[in-house]
Amino acid sequence: MSTLKGIASLLVLTLNTLFWGVPLVALTLLKLVTPGRPLRRRVLRGLNAIARWWLDVNLWWMRHWVAPPLDIDLPQSLTQDDWWLVLSNHRSWTDIFALLMVLHRRIPMPHFFVKRQLIWIPVVGLAFWALEFPMLRRLTREQREKRPHLARRDQEATERMCRHARERPIAIYNFVEGTRYTPAKHAARQSPYRNLLPPRAGGIAQVVGLLGDRLGGILDVTLSYEASEPSFWRFLCGREDTIHVHVRQIPVPDWMQDGHYHHDSHYKERFHSWLNALWQAKDAALDSP
Repeated sequence: MSTLKGIASLLVLTLNTLFWGVPLVALTLLKLVTPGRPLRRRVLRGLNAIARWWLDVNLWWMRHWVAPPLDIDLPQSLTQDDWWLVLSNHRSWTDIFALLMVLHRRIPMPHFFVKRQLIWIPVVGLAFWALEFPMLRRLTREQREKRPHLARRDQEATERMCRHARERPIAIYNFVEGTRYTPAKHAARQSPYRNLLPPRAGGIAQVVGLLGDRLGGILDVTLSYEASEPSFWRFLCGREDTIHVHVRQIPVPDWMQDGHYHHDSHYKERFHSWLNALWQAKDAALDSP
C-alpha cells in the first residue's frame, strides 16, 4: 500500500508541475520580450502567483495525503511583510518540502540558492530562472583560485537577486553546507562537526551586506530526522519517521552591515567566526535527545 501511495505522490507532483508549467512557460516568454524593469516586475508578479499556487497544491496534498509527522518549534513573530534570510542544515530532498510546510505563507515567497545544473530539470529549472533564483556553480576553493571569473559570476548572480529583492519582500533560503550531508562527504571534507558539513559563508555574507537594512531577521533552522538516513521516497510513501523542525529567529548584528566579505579580510574572518559559532550550536542541538 505504501508503494502505491509513493507512486500516486509522484504522479500528483508531476501532473501539478506540468499543469502550472503551461502558464509558467507563457509568462516566461512574455518576460523575455518585455522591455524595461518596471514592466518585467508586473510579469514577475504573475510568475510568483503561479509558483505560489503550485506550492499551495503540493503542500495541501502533502499535509493530507503524505501526512508526515512534524515536530515544529516556530517563533510567533514571523510575517510576510518583512525580508528574511533562512539558514538550514541539509539532509535530504525532503528538507525543502519540510521547510515549506512549516514556513510557506508565514513568510514571503521563497528564493533558494540553487546549483546551476538544476536549470536542466524540465519546467522546474525554467521556473528557477524565470523567478530570478541565484544559480551558482558551487566551486571548490581550488576551482575559485584557478578560475576566479567563475566565482565572480556567482557573486554577480547573488548581487542581482539582492538588487531585485529590494523591490518586494522575499525569503532567501540557503542550505549553507552546499550539499546534502552524508558520512562520505563528512569524511571527505574533514568536518569539525559531528552531525554537519562545514558551512559556506560567501553567499549569505553578500545577502546580509546588500539587504541587511531590509531583513526582519535571520531564521536559523535545524532539521533532524528520527530515521538515521532520511529518504525522499519513504517520505512520498508516507513512511518517514518524525521530522523535527526547529526555527530560531536571530537579529542581524549591526557589524554585518558595515563591511565587505570579499574585500575586507577582518570582516571575512569575523563573519566566519559568527557562522562557525552558529554551526557549533546547531551541532550540539542535533546531539541532544
